[in-house]
Amino acid sequence: MRKLILSTACLLLWLFTGCSSSTSIHSEPAPGFGLSTYRQFAFMDVDTDLEKTGRDYQGHVHFLKQELARQLELRGLKQAPTTEEADLLINLGIVVDRQVQTRETDIISDPPRYIGQRRYTWQSREVEVGRYSVGTVSVHLVDPVQNELVWQGTAERVISDKPEKLREQIEKGIERLVSEIPS
Repeated sequence: MRKLILSTACLLLWLFTGCSSSTSIHSEPAPGFGLSTYRQFAFMDVDTDLEKTGRDYQGHVHFLKQELARQLELRGLKQAPTTEEADLLINLGIVVDRQVQTRETDIISDPPRYIGQRRYTWQSREVEVGRYSVGTVSVHLVDPVQNELVWQGTAERVISDKPEKLREQIEKGIERLVSEIPS
Protein backbone atom coordinates (compact mmCIF):
# COMPACT_ATOMS: atom_id res chain seq x y z
CA MET A 1 0.00 0.00 0.00
CA ARG A 2 2.82 2.40 0.87
CA LYS A 3 4.47 1.63 -2.45
CA LEU A 4 1.26 2.51 -4.33
CA ILE A 5 0.88 5.82 -2.48
CA LEU A 6 4.55 6.68 -3.06
CA SER A 7 4.26 5.82 -6.77
CA THR A 8 1.12 7.93 -7.13
CA ALA A 9 2.74 10.89 -5.35
CA CYS A 10 5.82 10.67 -7.58
CA LEU A 11 3.65 10.47 -10.71
CA LEU A 12 1.63 13.53 -9.68
CA LEU A 13 4.79 15.49 -8.86
CA TRP A 14 6.26 14.57 -12.24
CA LEU A 15 3.05 15.60 -14.04
CA PHE A 16 2.84 18.97 -12.30
CA THR A 17 6.51 19.84 -12.84
CA GLY A 18 6.79 18.36 -16.33
CA CYS A 19 3.61 19.84 -17.78
CA SER A 20 3.92 23.31 -16.30
CA SER A 21 6.15 24.77 -18.94
CA SER A 22 6.73 28.43 -18.33
CA THR A 23 8.64 31.05 -20.21
CA SER A 24 12.18 31.62 -19.01
CA ILE A 25 13.09 35.32 -19.34
CA HIS A 26 16.56 36.85 -19.13
CA SER A 27 17.38 40.51 -19.77
CA GLU A 28 20.44 42.70 -19.57
CA PRO A 29 20.37 46.49 -20.04
CA ALA A 30 23.39 48.64 -20.76
CA PRO A 31 24.36 51.03 -17.94
CA GLY A 32 22.13 54.11 -18.02
CA PHE A 33 19.72 52.72 -20.62
CA GLY A 34 16.11 53.87 -20.49
CA LEU A 35 13.43 53.27 -23.12
CA SER A 36 11.95 56.74 -22.57
CA THR A 37 14.95 58.38 -24.30
CA TYR A 38 13.88 56.86 -27.65
CA ARG A 39 10.95 57.84 -29.88
CA GLN A 40 10.87 55.53 -32.92
CA PHE A 41 11.92 51.94 -33.56
CA ALA A 42 12.37 49.76 -36.62
CA PHE A 43 13.14 46.09 -37.19
CA MET A 44 16.29 44.79 -38.79
CA ASP A 45 15.84 42.00 -41.37
CA VAL A 46 15.30 38.46 -40.09
CA ASP A 47 16.70 35.60 -42.18
CA THR A 48 15.18 32.14 -41.86
CA ASP A 49 16.91 28.96 -42.89
CA LEU A 50 14.03 26.98 -44.41
CA GLU A 51 16.31 24.32 -45.88
CA LYS A 52 17.86 23.54 -42.49
CA THR A 53 14.65 23.42 -40.44
CA GLY A 54 12.28 21.99 -43.01
CA ARG A 55 9.52 24.23 -41.64
CA ASP A 56 8.41 27.69 -42.67
CA TYR A 57 8.21 29.97 -39.63
CA GLN A 58 7.82 33.20 -41.62
CA GLY A 59 4.17 33.63 -40.53
CA HIS A 60 5.17 33.24 -36.88
CA VAL A 61 8.06 35.69 -37.32
CA HIS A 62 5.61 38.24 -38.75
CA PHE A 63 3.23 37.71 -35.81
CA LEU A 64 6.13 37.99 -33.36
CA LYS A 65 7.15 41.33 -34.91
CA GLN A 66 3.56 42.58 -34.72
CA GLU A 67 3.27 41.63 -31.07
CA LEU A 68 6.63 43.21 -30.23
CA ALA A 69 5.62 46.41 -32.05
CA ARG A 70 2.29 46.48 -30.19
CA GLN A 71 4.00 46.09 -26.80
CA LEU A 72 6.55 48.82 -27.60
CA GLU A 73 3.79 51.16 -28.77
CA LEU A 74 2.03 50.58 -25.44
CA ARG A 75 5.28 51.76 -23.83
CA GLY A 76 5.15 55.04 -25.84
CA LEU A 77 7.32 54.36 -28.91
CA LYS A 78 6.21 54.64 -32.53
CA GLN A 79 7.23 52.35 -35.39
CA ALA A 80 9.33 54.23 -37.96
CA PRO A 81 8.64 53.66 -41.68
CA THR A 82 12.33 52.92 -42.39
CA THR A 83 15.40 51.94 -40.40
CA GLU A 84 17.07 55.25 -41.32
CA GLU A 85 14.37 57.23 -39.48
CA ALA A 86 14.46 55.09 -36.32
CA ASP A 87 16.50 56.01 -33.28
CA LEU A 88 16.23 52.44 -31.95
CA LEU A 89 16.78 49.29 -34.03
CA ILE A 90 15.46 45.87 -33.09
CA ASN A 91 17.37 42.73 -34.03
CA LEU A 92 15.46 39.47 -33.56
CA GLY A 93 16.98 36.05 -33.24
CA ILE A 94 14.72 33.02 -33.35
CA VAL A 95 15.72 29.41 -32.74
CA VAL A 96 13.38 26.43 -32.74
CA ASP A 97 15.02 23.23 -31.56
CA ARG A 98 13.36 19.82 -31.75
CA GLN A 99 14.00 17.74 -28.59
CA VAL A 100 13.47 14.07 -27.73
CA GLN A 101 12.05 13.18 -24.33
CA THR A 102 13.39 9.89 -22.96
CA ARG A 103 13.22 7.84 -19.83
CA GLU A 104 15.73 5.30 -18.56
CA THR A 105 14.72 1.74 -17.86
CA ASP A 106 16.12 0.29 -14.67
CA ILE A 107 16.01 -2.96 -12.73
CA ILE A 108 13.90 -1.50 -9.91
CA SER A 109 10.91 -0.18 -11.84
CA ASP A 110 11.17 -2.40 -14.97
CA PRO A 111 12.33 -5.81 -13.70
CA PRO A 112 12.99 -8.57 -16.21
CA ARG A 113 10.15 -11.06 -16.68
CA TYR A 114 12.24 -14.24 -16.72
CA ILE A 115 15.42 -14.80 -14.75
CA GLY A 116 15.85 -18.59 -15.21
CA GLN A 117 18.74 -18.43 -17.71
CA ARG A 118 22.30 -18.35 -16.43
CA ARG A 119 23.60 -15.95 -19.06
CA TYR A 120 20.69 -13.55 -18.77
CA THR A 121 21.75 -9.93 -18.38
CA TRP A 122 19.75 -6.80 -17.78
CA GLN A 123 20.92 -3.46 -19.09
CA SER A 124 19.27 -0.13 -18.58
CA ARG A 125 18.64 1.90 -21.72
CA GLU A 126 17.02 5.11 -22.86
CA VAL A 127 13.49 4.76 -24.24
CA GLU A 128 11.96 7.54 -26.34
CA VAL A 129 8.62 8.65 -24.95
CA GLY A 130 7.95 11.83 -26.93
CA ARG A 131 9.16 14.75 -29.02
CA TYR A 132 8.71 18.47 -28.41
CA SER A 133 10.01 21.84 -29.64
CA VAL A 134 11.85 24.46 -27.61
CA GLY A 135 11.63 28.00 -28.96
CA THR A 136 14.05 30.78 -28.07
CA VAL A 137 13.55 34.42 -29.04
CA SER A 138 16.35 36.91 -28.48
CA VAL A 139 15.69 40.63 -28.82
CA HIS A 140 18.56 43.08 -29.16
CA LEU A 141 17.88 46.82 -28.98
CA VAL A 142 20.57 48.77 -30.81
CA ASP A 143 21.23 52.51 -30.76
CA PRO A 144 22.11 53.28 -34.42
CA VAL A 145 23.78 56.62 -33.65
CA GLN A 146 26.24 55.11 -31.18
CA ASN A 147 26.14 51.70 -32.94
CA GLU A 148 25.86 49.99 -29.54
CA LEU A 149 23.72 47.31 -27.99
CA VAL A 150 21.65 49.03 -25.29
CA TRP A 151 19.47 46.12 -24.14
CA GLN A 152 19.22 42.41 -24.78
CA GLY A 153 16.64 39.92 -23.65
CA THR A 154 15.75 36.29 -24.32
CA ALA A 155 12.60 34.27 -23.80
CA GLU A 156 12.65 30.48 -23.95
CA ARG A 157 9.93 27.85 -23.53
CA VAL A 158 8.49 24.62 -24.85
CA ILE A 159 6.26 25.67 -27.73
CA SER A 160 3.06 24.16 -29.03
CA ASP A 161 2.61 22.62 -32.47
CA LYS A 162 -0.90 24.08 -32.63
CA PRO A 163 -0.85 27.53 -34.33
CA GLU A 164 -3.50 29.13 -32.10
CA LYS A 165 -1.77 27.95 -28.93
CA LEU A 166 1.61 29.11 -30.30
CA ARG A 167 0.23 32.60 -30.94
CA GLU A 168 -1.04 32.76 -27.36
CA GLN A 169 2.41 31.69 -26.11
CA ILE A 170 4.08 34.37 -28.26
CA GLU A 171 1.74 37.08 -26.91
CA LYS A 172 2.39 36.19 -23.28
CA GLY A 173 6.13 35.71 -23.78
CA ILE A 174 6.67 39.02 -25.59
CA GLU A 175 4.56 40.86 -23.02
CA ARG A 176 6.76 39.48 -20.21
CA LEU A 177 9.95 40.19 -22.17
CA VAL A 178 9.03 43.82 -22.95
CA SER A 179 8.05 44.40 -19.32
CA GLU A 180 11.71 43.72 -18.44
CA ILE A 181 12.91 46.73 -20.50
CA PRO A 182 13.72 49.64 -18.16
CA SER A 183 11.78 52.86 -18.69
